[in-house]
Order: sequence, then structure tokens, then C-alpha cells
Amino acid sequence: MTGRGWFARRFDALRRMARVLGRPVRRAARGGGGVAVLVYRGYGSATEIFLIGRVLHQYGGPPSGAAFADLVRRTLQRGVSGADLTARFGRDEARISTDRDGYFRIHLRLERPPPAACCWHTVEVTLEGREPVVAQGEVFIPPPTCRLVTISDIDDTVVYTGVANKAKMLWRLFMQDPADRVAFPGTAALLSALHRGRTGDEMNPMLYVSRGPWSIYELLDEFFNRHEIPVGPILFLREWGLTLANPLPRRAKGHKLALIRNMLELYDTLPFVLIGDSGQRDPEIYAQIVEEHPGRVEAIYIRDVTRSAERDEGIAELGRQVEAAGSTLLVAADSMVMARHAAARGLIAPAFEAEVAEERAEAASS
Repeated sequence: MTGRGWFARRFDALRRMARVLGRPVRRAARGGGGVAVLVYRGYGSATEIFLIGRVLHQYGGPPSGAAFADLVRRTLQRGVSGADLTARFGRDEARISTDRDGYFRIHLRLERPPPAACCWHTVEVTLEGREPVVAQGEVFIPPPTCRLVTISDIDDTVVYTGVANKAKMLWRLFMQDPADRVAFPGTAALLSALHRGRTGDEMNPMLYVSRGPWSIYELLDEFFNRHEIPVGPILFLREWGLTLANPLPRRAKGHKLALIRNMLELYDTLPFVLIGDSGQRDPEIYAQIVEEHPGRVEAIYIRDVTRSAERDEGIAELGRQVEAAGSTLLVAADSMVMARHAAARGLIAPAFEAEVAEERAEAASS
């Protein structure tokens, strides 16, 4: 009985996961030529905007039903390389083409200021051809009230994935339902506090990064909405390039570092808060950013997910280097410790500490 119950739960998880993984294609703008256009949330400023998207070959078959087959099709779905698109934002436009994996990257310099309304703005993306396909994306442009930018890792920082154990990590990335994923207690309230800032209405940009592939975008989006985490662009470090012939992810090096450097350049008048975990190289990457850009990083918050004395000492040494450069690196397993520090530094309103404490208490009692 126990075995059948375990199998039934796993099967239900697979079926739910397949439905979620299929949603990006079903929600995408689709053309009669068997292609779909996905546009992920982007970000920008008063002078330029950035978006990423993908043109995909439509897979055949019904949109639901064969759960595991749906899952495999979504994960291995082929992009359309060399497709031509036009992006339009107001009166500004740019022409771009997809890369070998079907991805396109829009960098549009604005000749005119964006609309004054805060804060999400629509970008129209058209796949050119005999039967043009029109899709819409959204970009976040900070209002004048914003005071800082938060960049947060996702894996083992916001949601528990266990990146140290690759097998478990892959299960949680691809097979675990968003309803079953675990957010670290207090994380949603802390991120919300940073978004609202010291005055409560700053609407600060929230940018999220993950080591996962673009194919789990919809899963994380649903997870964020479920846990009421402030919505922002979710930026992945690379396309994994999974195929039946190449079942392992492509190696990536330096992508997160380059991403943060780009953000510092785009929002060149704003200070930053960087959030990560001790399990990977977040402390090293963030310490390098502080060294390269003195005075730009208000605080680094590292979630302690390791149990290694050697790793602890290594991060402590990085903390000393960061402090000498004029910033702070705080290592904590508890979001409440981070919230207290952020309130003391004037990054969030002191009243928001209570919201973090309340979320922690609710998680402990559930």
C-alpha cells in the first residue's frame, strides 16, 4: 500500500509538472507555420530596455494528457535558429535574429522617455514572415522613487534545491510541483521589504538569477506567485542545450558576473544589494563585484546552507575583504538576521521586520 501510494504521488507530480511545463507554449503567440514565440520578462531604464525570448517549433499532440511525454517534449523542444523578429516599444524599434537555440536578445535604446506610469511596460515582438506572429513581453522600468537594486540568486537562496546533490537538484528542478517547493521562511517578506524599500513605496527593481535552464521559467514564475515573492525578471545563466544526443548541460563560466556588471552599468546611479548562498560561488562573485565597483554595493547577504568549517573560513575571509572595501558581507541561515541588518542600514523600513518574523512563525507552525 505504501509503495503504491508513493508511486501515485510521483505520478501525480509528473502529471502536474508536465502541465506546467507545457504552459509557456500554450500561452505563447502561435503562428500557422508551426512555431511559437515566447517573450520573458525584461528590465530597463529611461534610456534602454532588455528582453530575452525564444522562437520554438510547435510540438504535436494534445496540450494535456500524456504527462511524461509532454514533459520530455517541452524539455527537448527545438528552437528555430535564424528567425527574424522586430521589437517595438512606443515609437522605437529594433530588428533581431534568433541564435542556434532559437533565443533572441533585445537591446533597444530609447529615443524618447518611456511612459510615466509605473512600472511594467509592454513591448511588442513580431516574428516576421509570410504569416507574422505577434507576441507581447513586459519590461520593468524603475520609477523616480526607487533607491536601490536587488539581485538575488534563486537556487538554495529563495527556494531549496540542494545544488550540492546533483541528482536531488535535477529532481527538484524538473519534477517537483511548484506547490511542493519549499521557500526559505521569511524570504518572501524580506524580498518584498527590499522591493518596497525604506519608505514603503520605492518600487525597487528585483532581478533574479538561476543556474537552471529556461525550460523551468514557468515553474519558478508560478512558485513566485504562490509565495507572493515580488515579481521581477528571472534571468538564467545559459541555455542548457539538452538533446537526446547531448543529455548534459553545457558548461557556463562567468555569466553571473557579467550579468551583475551589466546591471551596475545600466543602473549606474543606484546602490545594489546582492543575495546568494554559501553552497556555490556567490560569495566569491559578489566579493569580486565589490572590489571592482567600490561604493556600489550596500550589502551582501549569503544564506548559510553548508556545514563545512573550511568553507565557513573561506567566506569569513571574503567578508573581511568586503568590509575593507567599504561594504558588508553577512552570512546567516535565518532571513530575520538579514532583515534586521537591512533595517539598521536603512535599506528597508523597520516595520517590515515584523512581516519577516510573522512569515517565519507561520512556516514554523505549519
